[in-house]
Amino acid sequence: MEWQGREESQNVEDRRGLGGKAGIAIGGGGALLLVILGLVFGVDPQQLLEMGGQQVQQQPGREVPVDPAEEKAAKFTKVVFHDTEVIWEEQFRKMGRRYEKPVLVLFSGQVDSACGSANSAVGPFYCPGDSRVYIDLSFYNDMQKQLGAPGEFARAYVIAHEVGHHVQRLLGYSRQVDEARRTKSKTEVNRMSVRLELQADFLAGVWAHHAQQKFNFLEAGDVDSALNAAFQIGDDRLQKKARGQVVPDSFTHGTSKQRMRWFQEGFKTGDVNRARLLFELPYDQL
Repeated sequence: MEWQGREESQNVEDRRGLGGKAGIAIGGGGALLLVILGLVFGVDPQQLLEMGGQQVQQQPGREVPVDPAEEKAAKFTKVVFHDTEVIWEEQFRKMGRRYEKPVLVLFSGQVDSACGSANSAVGPFYCPGDSRVYIDLSFYNDMQKQLGAPGEFARAYVIAHEVGHHVQRLLGYSRQVDEARRTKSKTEVNRMSVRLELQADFLAGVWAHHAQQKFNFLEAGDVDSALNAAFQIGDDRLQKKARGQVVPDSFTHGTSKQRMRWFQEGFKTGDVNRARLLFELPYDQL
């Protein structure tokens, strides 16, 4: 993936080193623990933010040496985030709307958001309460070492997915899920969450389609790396790895096959209007 030397987003809050590390040590594959547990037991990881915050004792921030690899990852993230700003501004303009840019927050260990306190175990997340995308850059290492999802475009897919949640809020899709959480059964809420997550995958594909046309940044194997990432984080695959069995009614993000399908659909068509299909198709046709 070609990205170096291109413009970085200016809508960035760099909070690395400000919040301190979590009081509970989470090493090795533990950085994905809350995410995997949420998928296994049918809890949307977004809903674990408050829980994660209650388990963490914040310690004073401290200065840490600059890590060249981390700085490269930060620069990469800012470039990709800027790419999303450019593409979604263009797409919203075509729809006769104004794109309200989100803010990228880089943090390390633990962070406070309008959605509650969270630590890096929650993974990247979008908070609709403050229109911010939160990323602890250590998650990229977890993607490669624990999930088996290496590659820069796999990382770009994760960023674009979270920005996709912001796009959903602006387009009004998120309200349907919020309403379901107030009125529907747990099974129905999980199904609405799956629709929302698959739609974010689709929107990530839409972004990739138009970004490739504009920046011509993809290299051989890049799309495959994103599809592999989508495959590795399917509910069915994570549940099978974590406890040896799959419980479809507890899915909150969709199967590996579904996540790959909808990213591909977005990448192939580039048609943001087709996002509505995720809330129109019968559940068993997703």
